[in-house]
Amino acid sequence: MAHHDKQRALEVIEFLQMLKAVDDFYGQPLLLLDWQHDIIWDVYGTVNEQGLRQYRYAYLEVPKKNGKTTLIGGLGLYHLVCDPPGGQIYCCAADREQASLAYRAAKGMIEQDPELEKILKITDSQKMITNKLTGTTLKVLSAEAYSKHGINPTVVIFDELHAQPNRDLWDVMTFGAGAARKEPLWWVITTAGDDPDRHSIGWEIHEYARKVRDGEIVDPTWYVRIYGAPEDADIFDEKVWYEANPSLGHTISIESVRQEALAARNSEASERLFRWLRLNQWVSLKRTGWQPLSLWDETDGDWELSDLTGKRCYVGLDLSSTTDLTAACYLFPPQDDFEDWRAIFDAWIPDENMKERVLKDKVPYDRWVTQKYLHATPGNVVDYDFVEARLLAANKQYEIETLGADPWNSRMLSQRLIRGGIEVIEIAQDMKNMSPAMKMIEYLMKRGMLTHEKNPLARWCWGNVNVAVDGNENIKPMKNKSVDRIDLIVAMIIAMATAMLFEDMDMDSVYDERGFITL
Repeated sequence: MAHHDKQRALEVIEFLQMLKAVDDFYGQPLLLLDWQHDIIWDVYGTVNEQGLRQYRYAYLEVPKKNGKTTLIGGLGLYHLVCDPPGGQIYCCAADREQASLAYRAAKGMIEQDPELEKILKITDSQKMITNKLTGTTLKVLSAEAYSKHGINPTVVIFDELHAQPNRDLWDVMTFGAGAARKEPLWWVITTAGDDPDRHSIGWEIHEYARKVRDGEIVDPTWYVRIYGAPEDADIFDEKVWYEANPSLGHTISIESVRQEALAARNSEASERLFRWLRLNQWVSLKRTGWQPLSLWDETDGDWELSDLTGKRCYVGLDLSSTTDLTAACYLFPPQDDFEDWRAIFDAWIPDENMKERVLKDKVPYDRWVTQKYLHATPGNVVDYDFVEARLLAANKQYEIETLGADPWNSRMLSQRLIRGGIEVIEIAQDMKNMSPAMKMIEYLMKRGMLTHEKNPLARWCWGNVNVAVDGNENIKPMKNKSVDRIDLIVAMIIAMATAMLFEDMDMDSVYDERGFITL
């Protein structure tokens, strides 16, 4: 029968509390919060009949900013200093940068403690720390670079298991590893993942841990603590925030969470990010829709195309693949005769395979050609001569300030347009360019300050946009994950990215002086 060895638990707790904190609390004593104290008390104090640690696996799932990295660094140091001679401690993560976080935390703690500096040797080139008295080592391993050779761990700490690109590193570090050790210990300290297909090793281990916690699986070697909001919780209830974030009020300010919640109310992408990073819900972020069709329909322009003749505009050009749609968006900033932004579109499709695509895609390309929302060019690829001719004609119809195009496959056409008198700049379709432009479009449309022509092809593309979201809330359209075409909207985003380089634009104040913001 398992029992609790108070002394064993206190040894770990007292060691950790002798350390100095890093990051935001650098130089201050490392004070364990109640929830951290309880976990360590359980994991290290629960022993079996032989007096050895009962738990071999300790699974902690907690949202970001709750002190996860500091805890990992501290635990790594405890084992490095206090374990028997010849130990091998590994900090594992998906990539070198993530794997280095725990190492840097441990290093920062050592540098603040002269006693530890005496006995521990830091080898930055190998991301390794060695106990000079016992030969025990702490090493960093990432999924990008590891070798099976010589791995016989005493302790393995997996940081952000959900981010592992495959199960290889997990299998190497757990299958048969540590078999020769008396008390091997595997820590999994992770946030929830954004695994839309539920096929990742992170999801697999999360589900196993959850079942252990809920009593669906009996495994006395696993210790499980999962912090997060249930899927049906009211995500704007502050009580829910405190339950999901055990360090709220300590390492996280309530005010910053309130700000995040405000963003979540105003954007689907922000809401999903809030659910993932702050409430620790496993949500599908990689295939997130951008904005609803209702927003598009609400921003149909009450104006005529003829109103735009002779007006200033920026053009976004998305050439895409030559067999697919090619699209241009003409984006008119506010000027003398109107105070909103206005968007109109051109698009091209190869004539030869259009009928097949009508059947395959179940989309009325032929009707859109008849209605002049789409231009069919002869042959089985988009003929760029037609694109060039239309853009040069548009430059006579409107005053094109600058045209933005992805450098990937546009350079030859760009040169021809430059010779025709159009200024062309390169706008790569990456987070850096796309995210601010998408957020500006979203911001202006929600305030009725960006309108567009009634265009069924553009509307269809708008409804198809899926976005990628990173941990900093940057977004970009995902062409490869969008089931159907999104080219006209990509052209619109490129047009806005181009405009933002030349127009005086600030999300917080761009329309304050005009009196249009009604928040």
